Amino acid sequence: MMTRVAAIGVGSMGRNHARIYNELPDAELIAVADENLATAQTIGGQFGVNAYADFRQLLDKERPEAVSIAVPTALHYEVAMAALESGAHVLIEKPIAATLEQGSALIEAAHRLNRVLTVGHVVRFNPAIQALKQKLVAGDLGRIFQIFCRRAGPFPARIRDVGVVVDLAPHDVDIMRFLAGADPVRLYAETEQRIHTEHEDLLFALLRFPEGIVGALEINWLTPTKLREVLVLGERGMFRVDDLTQDLYFYENAQAASLTWPALQTLVGVSEGSMTRFAIQRYEPLKLELQAFLKAVRGEAPVAVTGEDGLAALRLALALVESGETQRQIIF
Repeated sequence: MMTRVAAIGVGSMGRNHARIYNELPDAELIAVADENLATAQTIGGQFGVNAYADFRQLLDKERPEAVSIAVPTALHYEVAMAALESGAHVLIEKPIAATLEQGSALIEAAHRLNRVLTVGHVVRFNPAIQALKQKLVAGDLGRIFQIFCRRAGPFPARIRDVGVVVDLAPHDVDIMRFLAGADPVRLYAETEQRIHTEHEDLLFALLRFPEGIVGALEINWLTPTKLREVLVLGERGMFRVDDLTQDLYFYENAQAASLTWPALQTLVGVSEGSMTRFAIQRYEPLKLELQAFLKAVRGEAPVAVTGEDGLAALRLALALVESGETQRQIIF
């Protein structure tokens, strides 16, 4: 079954949405839009579809069944609401909106109109993250002690309207929620503006989750090489994901290796054990994300990342900004 799709905002990220839709056998890319008409025409010409500078004209003339929205954060609400009201199902790049009120309004509209609303937390679709989640659910780590996420790299020229926290932290707080299976109960953040004068470009934060799980988050636009790493520490050892290479490793706690579960309750030590690198079939996360979106549109699967998930991630990102500015702990 073919789904008629469009991409609104075809800059650095949106053009990849258009490319993948053009590749998928169950999607028909019918149009693209970008406020820069030359950009829209370039991408539209590449895939042989109509190009628009005005997204409302695209919605009115093309009537797509589903749209990807990859416009600046400040425009998320306006574009997504228009798309929903036109009858389209919507995938919107994170964050869901610029404010919690706007995000809540989009969720309400999607429910009222019976449309799919999903948020582009693409890191969830990294095959290594998916494999890690399965192993945690299976109990391979035992109790989780700590989740640490690092997302560092140079400043992206595409970003103009938000700081590093709102741009990148939604990825990692969403991953923390996904892996912990819970929302944090409190957080504290330190932020700094070191090079870029309009917004913060460095964050280090601590988050406390239920069941004694401690989260740590390091994000910046100041590192001259990309670092994308997730560490999950627990009773049986530590899992490590390299998000860039899609590798999953397990570093075993030798003290726990031969113990049965009842014996783990009296585990008294930690020592270095063997390291395992799991064979992960690599796949483009954005392609997996768009495939999941189309399945949800056709009613073949539940929405993988709901509007509520996106709103929770935005709430946490804004709380991190507030904590960094006020130097106070935020309690939920």
